[in-house]
Amino acid sequence: MDQNVIDIQKIGKTYRIGTQEVNALLSVDLQINKGEYVALMGPSGSGKSTLMNILGCLDTPSRGSYKLNGTDVSNMSDNELAEIRNKEIGFIFQTFNLLARNTSLDNVALPLVYAGISKKERSEKAAKALASVGLGDRMEHKPNELSGGQRQRVAIARALVNQPAIILADEPTGNLDTKTSHEIMDLLEEIHQKGNTVIIVTHEEDIAKRAKRIVRLRDGLIESDSEQ
Repeated sequence: MDQNVIDIQKIGKTYRIGTQEVNALLSVDLQINKGEYVALMGPSGSGKSTLMNILGCLDTPSRGSYKLNGTDVSNMSDNELAEIRNKEIGFIFQTFNLLARNTSLDNVALPLVYAGISKKERSEKAAKALASVGLGDRMEHKPNELSGGQRQRVAIARALVNQPAIILADEPTGNLDTKTSHEIMDLLEEIHQKGNTVIIVTHEEDIAKRAKRIVRLRDGLIESDSEQ
């Protein structure tokens, strides 16, 4: 069985801005196996955000192929991509992206609503995910009643609740103080050790060093790809 969760071949992305064409990605080959822990790094304008959006099925490439869990997602429609995203990808964002009026439990259960799962099962799965990130006692709290670190834990629980193929974390510690950042990175390490494929996008060396492999981008190309 193919162990590649992600198989990207010669991916390029060109944006039109007015009459200009901007090549955000030139030609990128990247394979990530099930259970890997990878950091994507690169300076501003290197193409790492574009690559993350393609990996996360938030955007499609202009050329090349992308297989996610054996399915070619390169030319899918927006609706097809949304379905794949909800099933296969758990997102963790720098800004948490939680719904302010909803409890932690409802925030975590949200991906399951889209998946058409019954209310009872949604609550059970969301409660389990919150307990797994140490927030079993905060299920009825709303985001404004939680600290930054707790909010990011809610976001991580939401990313885990569908048991996705990959966890994609975009600058997951960008809005947190040093101590809380370490706690969140410890949690991501635990999630990886349980067998999850984790990809973090970061510009911070110390955060990237927590991963087992660092892929560095520059000017729309992979500059280096090293295990550590």
